[in-house]
Amino acid sequence: MALLIKNGRVIDPASKTDALLDVLVEGGKIIELGAKIAAGGGTEILDAAGLLVVPGLIDMHTHLREPGHEYKETIRTGARAAAAGGFTSIVCMANTNPVNDSASVTNFILQQAKTQACVNVYPVGALTRELQGEALSEYGDMKAAGIIALSDDGKTVKSAEVMRRCLEYAKTFSLPVICHCEDSDLAGRGVMHEGMVSTRLGMRGIAPAAEELIVAREITLADWVGHPVHIAHASTAGSVRIIREAKARGVAVTAETAPHYFTLTDEEVSSFDTATKVNPPLRRLQDVVEIKKALQDGTIDAIASDHAPHSTLEKDVEFDNAAFGMIGLETSLPLALALVDEGVLTLSQAIEKYTVNPAGILKIEKGRIAAGWDADITIIDPDCEYVLEKARLYSKSSNSPFLGRHLKGRAAFTIIAGSIVYPFAD
Repeated sequence: MALLIKNGRVIDPASKTDALLDVLVEGGKIIELGAKIAAGGGTEILDAAGLLVVPGLIDMHTHLREPGHEYKETIRTGARAAAAGGFTSIVCMANTNPVNDSASVTNFILQQAKTQACVNVYPVGALTRELQGEALSEYGDMKAAGIIALSDDGKTVKSAEVMRRCLEYAKTFSLPVICHCEDSDLAGRGVMHEGMVSTRLGMRGIAPAAEELIVAREITLADWVGHPVHIAHASTAGSVRIIREAKARGVAVTAETAPHYFTLTDEEVSSFDTATKVNPPLRRLQDVVEIKKALQDGTIDAIASDHAPHSTLEKDVEFDNAAFGMIGLETSLPLALALVDEGVLTLSQAIEKYTVNPAGILKIEKGRIAAGWDADITIIDPDCEYVLEKARLYSKSSNSPFLGRHLKGRAAFTIIAGSIVYPFAD
């Protein structure tokens, strides 16, 4: 059955479209964009008056925990959280149990996604076996099975020589490499940003240099090998400076940040809420300011949630012993829209960070509203105001520092291949 989305403000950053248009969808594809498209017989009409109609949002950095940690999240619950957050495509990292370092694990994830997920799920394969930073995984087998990128996210490949070999091997298969940048020796047993707040609280700190040293290393190796790197969850002013300078020199580097790095500072840790314990840690106000500037000028290409669900077993403990990470699939969009209200980004800039940019980095045929493209569409109510409540989360976990906060903007409809998957029928 055909679907006609009428009266919405269509924003497609790739084509610089921003206009009141109708969108006709049939057979899982976008058939036509235009003013006042006539509905044929049997066509379902969706009135999007007052709403934004944008390409299906892509979250290029999530943790779905399956296989191995299904008590925190499953592919099904993570996908439902994604759909509720407006995401039509999500990219899941390899730090599962077993690690996604083989075609068999990749096949399992994709099979589960096929039967359990209501959104598109794209697996990332491990750079090294068991994420140990030593022996390389079988990139060719994993690519044939369906991975779209490589990363040891959660860990940094400690040896520069091994990382060089990873990039060279990835180049053979044209696979993007996503880099978790952290010098583990320098980070040590730190639990938050090293600075005035950590000193006041008496907590072990993680120096910004722990991130920046590896950002510089990965960019240097990428330049030497001639293969792009993507810097995950950039959080410091120093990282921004290094990435900006590398781009100016023509190095093939892209970067993402997460909403908490342009929304929260290390002062939040004063609450001792373990949901504020993330890796990299929440930084200073000066870093937040530079992250916003980097989003504005294009130094940072994408916004990704780094959705990291944990149960009460890992979070309802002393801060030092708590796991790093917060959920983010259901809060990412309103936090980014807040940047639009602040005047940091235009609507088109905000949407491109979730659509055409991540699609280009990952080399997937998504992120457009145009005739002939997949009918993956997100319809956003930018004026919807609400309080984030635990009971209304679709994620299996609730480790978010934004619970109880007033948010503005949310997905009204999430459409996959022309079918409305959110709001949920069940």
